[in-house]
Amino acid sequence: MPGLLKQILAAGGHSRPNWSVSFMFLVRMWIILSALASVAGWTLSALGWLNGAGYAAFAALALAGAVLTRREWLAGEVCCSWTGVKRRFRRPLPLAFGGLAVLVFLGGALYAPSNYDGLTYRLPRVLHWLADGRWQWIHTVDPRMNDRNCGFEWLMTPVLLATRCDRALFLINFLPFLLLPGLVFSVCRRLGVGGRVAWYWMWLLPTGYTYLLQAASVSNDAFAAVYELAAVDFALRAATSRRLADVYFSLVAAALLTGAKASNLPLLLPWFIVFLPVASQLLLRPLASLGVALVGLVVSFVPTALLNIHYCGDWTGLVLERAILAMRNPLLGVAGNSVMFLVSNFVPTFFPLAGWWNRTVPARLPEGISGLIHHFEAGFSNLGELPTEEWSGLGFGVSCLLVASVLATWFDRSPRLAPRPGWRNGAVLAAPYVALFFFFAKSGMETLARLVAAYYPLLLPALLRGPAAGVLVRRRWWRWATVGVLLLAVAAVVLTPARPLWPAQTVLAKMSGYGRGHALFERVREVYSVYADRPDSLAKVRALIPAEAVVVGFAGDKNETEISLWRPYGHRRVEDILPGESGGEIRARGVEYVVVSELFLRRQGQEIQAWRHGHGGELVGSVAATMLVAMGPHFWYVVRFAGPGDGDGGAKTANSP
Repeated sequence: MPGLLKQILAAGGHSRPNWSVSFMFLVRMWIILSALASVAGWTLSALGWLNGAGYAAFAALALAGAVLTRREWLAGEVCCSWTGVKRRFRRPLPLAFGGLAVLVFLGGALYAPSNYDGLTYRLPRVLHWLADGRWQWIHTVDPRMNDRNCGFEWLMTPVLLATRCDRALFLINFLPFLLLPGLVFSVCRRLGVGGRVAWYWMWLLPTGYTYLLQAASVSNDAFAAVYELAAVDFALRAATSRRLADVYFSLVAAALLTGAKASNLPLLLPWFIVFLPVASQLLLRPLASLGVALVGLVVSFVPTALLNIHYCGDWTGLVLERAILAMRNPLLGVAGNSVMFLVSNFVPTFFPLAGWWNRTVPARLPEGISGLIHHFEAGFSNLGELPTEEWSGLGFGVSCLLVASVLATWFDRSPRLAPRPGWRNGAVLAAPYVALFFFFAKSGMETLARLVAAYYPLLLPALLRGPAAGVLVRRRWWRWATVGVLLLAVAAVVLTPARPLWPAQTVLAKMSGYGRGHALFERVREVYSVYADRPDSLAKVRALIPAEAVVVGFAGDKNETEISLWRPYGHRRVEDILPGESGGEIRARGVEYVVVSELFLRRQGQEIQAWRHGHGGELVGSVAATMLVAMGPHFWYVVRFAGPGDGDGGAKTANSP
């Protein structure tokens, strides 16, 4: 193990300490931590030691390996000039990015996670694993708890174990967000973008709404952009440095990219093109290279794919989910996704007509186009009034500036010709577009703009090459446009309903008398209110359950979250109840109290009284709660099942709704 870690960490040479070398040290450390988290998760699960003691033992082994190889990975890597750092951040764009990063950090630190997918299946699946001491195929109505990639979750697991709290989980997104500018600059420069142009866009691209808003959340789209950029950057570095460590880091970063989300698999194409010329270096140390390749397999999508084959016979797991998620007609997929890709990225930052758009536009489209929408997931064409991490892409500001820049350089008539890229660089520049085309052809999912967050950075270099782009960034109108982009980015961060950095509830409560009856005001008030309650949306339901109940049943729809019932983390366990399970089966799993959703009952055509009588339970109480604005409020019931010696618990009746 120490010898293998030495090969992975060794950077080779002793360069003069500077900001660039220090930055790459941080990138290497993030890749190593990400890989260790996945290796630890799968290894400890295989041993049944997914607990504090298991992680402590694994951390001790990893630390011992790091100490034994400290000379290799510390030499020439950590030191940088603090004066140089301060000088850099005195300039307007870096200073603006730093200010945005501070706002993002405040949002993540002040608010509990409210990303709905994170609360519905990512966080609960980790809690299920920890309760069982290993990864498991969870008994649940939500297949996403089982068939989705585990890269983000394996980063969450040690944090949850160490803190017993979810407040620090946003750092999993925030830390790689800080690495984006340097990686964007490095990759752009290596692919032929001018230094001044790359310098401007290294600060502008991360102000895209998907990166800013996800940097303080538990969403798992944007953080993978760092893996993709690092995989390409290390491969390009290896072509000139001839350092085996760069090849290793490129390989592991590419594996982590697929381990984050299966939708990132097409992005292996541009990486493969730059990695292929340096792959022969792996033969220099075949045993160490084999070890790194095995690590890559463990941290990639491969374990999840194998488990999906074992449990459901389909490596993607989509056989368990809605068939519409996988597009059957590639041409329809490319057409529909291309349109929504543009619409979602160019929708104005503040779009009060979103409700009208969602209700009216799809219905008024020509029959051929409206029929096209039905081939996609429900809500595919929906837009929001404000940018949120659930649907936003680059956003209006960055998208408009990028298009304006491309058009301005395209119509530039001065005799400045861009040097033609070599065939390999040309292939690398084109490959991200081929990968995106392939994703469009296969995906029928909604919220497309945020799903392709890892694709955006590699789409950039092909649009910014040439001397005309260098002239453009000096123009006054372009620099004023960057100010507008930054102001819109600040507004998106401050106003986001998930983490408002203004007294939203207080202001909206005081304005309620003036805005009552106005549809837009009511919509704003409802959205902010639901987001405020979402991290613990069933708190009032949980209050009906005695604190000593250590196993609680959850009979909810697959789009409803059980996370409130796990609180406080480590105190109790939640068992999901499936339609058709009998009262005896529920009792056999140690469940005494079951939380039942009105939506769960509605799907089966039942009422709560019939359900509790059929299962031999006693109705303790009911509470109305809202998880999603689109769902609206509905009732949640707490049903108690008779334990040993309690007699027939089905004889009593409690508060009816």
